[in-house]
Amino acid sequence: MIWVAMAGPSGAGKDSLLDRVRADLAGDDRFHFARRTITRPVDAGGEAHEAVSLEVFQSLEREGAFLLTWQAHGLHYGIRRSEAPADRLAIISVSRTVLREAAGMRRLRVVEVTAPREVLAERLARRGRETVAQIAARLDREMGLPEGLDVVTIHNDSTLEAGGARLRQVLEEAASSCMAGAFTS
Repeated sequence: MIWVAMAGPSGAGKDSLLDRVRADLAGDDRFHFARRTITRPVDAGGEAHEAVSLEVFQSLEREGAFLLTWQAHGLHYGIRRSEAPADRLAIISVSRTVLREAAGMRRLRVVEVTAPREVLAERLARRGRETVAQIAARLDREMGLPEGLDVVTIHNDSTLEAGGARLRQVLEEAASSCMAGAFTS
């Protein structure tokens, strides 16, 4: 099986698209939507994540509990080994900084979610988690994707329904390719 990695700038709508498609595919055993472990309070809004302290995160890291870890915006993020089962298509939301590492572990298809800068700024402001200066810093953190990856881009500047339909199509195609043997571990 493969991993489908969701990546893109803050505010692009990755979590919203994932929530939408997760609901649509509930009960479909071909897919596993990985839950991230983050040193962010559970009540901070956004995705449903495993909230842990920095001390707990570092302990889990030392124990080898994570497949991937990264730091961004003053937080630590991780994907636990248990969140990427080998027998199903695992959808993981990761930083663009760990895509090359992820591709070295398992066959990887990247779904790059993007939106125009003004849309990103508006969405980040609506979250209410950051100041205007912090939002500007996030938006100024331009980062491309590593070359040579299997990338599908979703321009998420329309409705949640349209973006969700496109993501579901990408996931269904990846699952079909896995079943046909096009993607093997």
